[in-house]
Amino acid sequence: MDILLLLKALILGIVEGLTEFAPVSSTGHMILVDDMWLKSQDFLGKYPANTFKVVIQLGSILAVVVVFRQRFIDMLGLSRNKATNEITGSRLKLTQVIVGLLPAGVLGLLFEDYIDEYLFTTNTVLIGLAIGAVLMIFADRFAAKNQNPVIDTVDKITYKQAFSIGLIQCLSLWPGFSRSGATISGGVLLGLSHRAAADFTFIMAVPIMAGASGISLLKNLEYFSMDAMPFFVVGFISAFVFAMLSIRFFLNVIEKVKLTPFAIYRLVLVAVIVFVIM
Repeated sequence: MDILLLLKALILGIVEGLTEFAPVSSTGHMILVDDMWLKSQDFLGKYPANTFKVVIQLGSILAVVVVFRQRFIDMLGLSRNKATNEITGSRLKLTQVIVGLLPAGVLGLLFEDYIDEYLFTTNTVLIGLAIGAVLMIFADRFAAKNQNPVIDTVDKITYKQAFSIGLIQCLSLWPGFSRSGATISGGVLLGLSHRAAADFTFIMAVPIMAGASGISLLKNLEYFSMDAMPFFVVGFISAFVFAMLSIRFFLNVIEKVKLTPFAIYRLVLVAVIVFVIM
């Protein structure tokens, strides 16, 4: 595999890592960048190219696990310092995360083939970006009217709120809508602070992204060859590195900037892309 192809994998990994946890849709950005400029389908084939866009998310997942490692250790009951857990009181439970995952998990399994076949296009991504931006602006305006969020930490989330956020997460099955954009907006509308909603979003992302990546990889395993392996490895590593950077940055600024600047970026991006392709 030549250097130019590896450079394309590096670019897609960077796009994935930088956009996965910002509410701008990493899948949407990868589809736009790939369809308009990099053309990975030309040398990988349609199904391996679509799977690559999903599998390199495993690099981003690993970044979340690293950043939230203590949280996952606590939820799995593997923490050695049980006295600390008792002092801190209620903590986010693994069962709450599972409840939040159920709606999108079920719909994703039912409609995965349809999504892969018909929704991985530039036009559908632009629709998702625009509608998702409207939801994000609405959520910010709602939060501005209710200045004191009921839930200021992820540990106070109820099962009902977790399930409701999971229902809203189903919108992100449409490429371009953005998983984090949908769930953070949903969390804010349900009374969570932006930071609490972001924390819950990132934690939920690990099992649902790992599951989606694994299923897609298994279904399309027959299309792979060892010649494509360097492409996947480079994409995975670059996604991990840049996801680490973007997660820490996003968590530091989300309470300050809220969702509206990201929504404006999405709308500007849609306008630019429409202008370019018309």
